[in-house]
Amino acid sequence: MDSPLLLDKLIQQKKSFLCVGLDPDPEKIPKPWSTSIDGIQEYLINILESTLPYSVACKPNLAFFEVLGSKGWDLFNTILSQIPADVFIIADAKRGDIGNSSTQYAKAILNLAPVNAITVSPYMGFDSVNPFLQFSNKWTFVLALTSNIGAEDFQLQKLTSGKFLFEEVIIKCQKWAEGTSGVLGFVVGATHPEHMELVRKHAPDTYVLCPGVGTQGGDLQEVIKYLAPRVLINLGRHLLYSDANEDPFKAANIKAALIQAEMAKWF
Repeated sequence: MDSPLLLDKLIQQKKSFLCVGLDPDPEKIPKPWSTSIDGIQEYLINILESTLPYSVACKPNLAFFEVLGSKGWDLFNTILSQIPADVFIIADAKRGDIGNSSTQYAKAILNLAPVNAITVSPYMGFDSVNPFLQFSNKWTFVLALTSNIGAEDFQLQKLTSGKFLFEEVIIKCQKWAEGTSGVLGFVVGATHPEHMELVRKHAPDTYVLCPGVGTQGGDLQEVIKYLAPRVLINLGRHLLYSDANEDPFKAANIKAALIQAEMAKWF
């Protein structure tokens, strides 16, 4: 899946904005699946099977695979091979370096992995983002306003123009993307509903990847109110990990179904 129009269509068909975050933490995965790479693989495949009927996208977080070494990369590729072709896949890599390094990062993920998109940090400027935008029909989700507490440190600082720094990121990145063959999107955390109108003011038609609903406390309906229809709402830990006395896959299936049912009210 490549173009925004295809993702628009899938969202309409499923009446869902749900993106399933894959952050496999061996310390949180219940036994017996947490004991080996094979166990983690089995666990993630079961989570996918439980949630994909209600989702349009998934977002594996590379940090949780990279920490497992070469076997983690094998696991990453195996999990990708289990995802249907009509599911939008975001490699949550948060890359961003000087131009020649970013070029290699972009090639390493967008050329070698069967993913549709990557997350990128813009704080080293134009040459750190531009290489990712050169891949035809691949998406670059630029971190604009993240859901963590540290967003206060830089992203929510006011500039002399009166704008927040995250606003300048959105404005400039759209200029950088003009005439490129890639597709630009932004990451905006669900924990900042008071700023979502500003996001849509500057980027009215751009897709937004929105983490922070669920475990981090973001409100689903607030996100939909301000950002729908071009939004992917990521839920990771909320779906991945259940109470110890629950069947994790049944619990994930029920939670995903309930979330999709809430999303469907918008359509």
